[in-house]
Amino acid sequence: METEKLYYADPFLTDFTATVLDCQPGKNGYLVTLDRTAFYPEGGGQPADHGVLDGAVVTDVHEKNSVILHNVDRAVEIGKTVTGTIDWGRRFDHMQQHSGEHICSGLICERFHCDNVGFHMGADIVTIDFNADISWEELLEIEAKANQYLYENHPIDIQFHRGAELEAIDYRSKKALEGDVRIVAFPGADCCACCGTHVSTTGQVGAIKILSAQSYKGGTRLAVVCGERAHQSIAAAWQDAAAVGTLLSSAPGRLLPAVQNLQTAEAALKQRLAAMQNALSEALAQAAVPGQPAVLHCDGADGDGLRRICLAVSARTNALTAVLASGGQGLAYALCLPGGDVRPVCKALNEAFGGRGGGKPGFCQGSLACTDFADVQNFLVNYHE
Repeated sequence: METEKLYYADPFLTDFTATVLDCQPGKNGYLVTLDRTAFYPEGGGQPADHGVLDGAVVTDVHEKNSVILHNVDRAVEIGKTVTGTIDWGRRFDHMQQHSGEHICSGLICERFHCDNVGFHMGADIVTIDFNADISWEELLEIEAKANQYLYENHPIDIQFHRGAELEAIDYRSKKALEGDVRIVAFPGADCCACCGTHVSTTGQVGAIKILSAQSYKGGTRLAVVCGERAHQSIAAAWQDAAAVGTLLSSAPGRLLPAVQNLQTAEAALKQRLAAMQNALSEALAQAAVPGQPAVLHCDGADGDGLRRICLAVSARTNALTAVLASGGQGLAYALCLPGGDVRPVCKALNEAFGGRGGGKPGFCQGSLACTDFADVQNFLVNYHE
């Protein structure tokens, strides 16, 4: 018996009564069949509704052969009249996301003569895939147009069509359709075959924000949020910007110049550090004894500095050279053995001190969990001997 779909007659219906036709054990609780339901089943890229049936928690809903199956956490008496309550926050969020997706897709497909080839409504964002290369500047224009469409508060028309009447309608669909087809029309923005739930006027979507765009399978994948999700996303971004602005002594909206100045200053510091590490390398190399292994502790040197110092000293000694520096939770190291293979030393060092690293025969670099320079120094001296 086909389930009467109350969510099509009134997507804003949150409470309803129905008769339990069947209740069978399932993989995750029980599967309940009702004579009618306001619970939307997963489909068309939209997740299922959640809620309760006479105290039984509805955790999932799906459709099979026109019958809606409700996954609940406890058995419900067959033949009983039950009251169902939809999780309205979840439902309305899905309605906002789905309606916003239609508006974006309709405007994009019309402008770029492309197709929506993928749609997924996740818990945080909606992803939409198009088989066209679309620039970020063009997407911002679409976003502005989409939000203007929301402000105009257009009514949404949803009707079933079939036969010649359906053939006369220019609508989007990923496949050929027959029989009664549900057409969701956003006048002036989109007309699409769709089984999902939607708001009644575009103003109820609230806002549309395109978060990102990336190349995907020769086209473009968008990350989009609508309604309350858009509000939360913008609020979170502003809060982050304000926090960063406090650190940079700059207000949101003026962060880019402040960050660019910071990058310029950092580049200058890196140049100074490289020059100082080169000078240190030369000094340590001059102090090294030719033919003698060397184990040096050079705190403050970065990874590139360790490499420079190690190569300079080993070139002078022509023997095993190890340079270590404190960093993070342990010691960073560089090993060099001109004309030889230092990888066995590197492997033994990693095994002894919980290290990670490697490299080529003449040079290896990595880090150790150990923080005691003396222990590592003794190990290397004894290993050499």
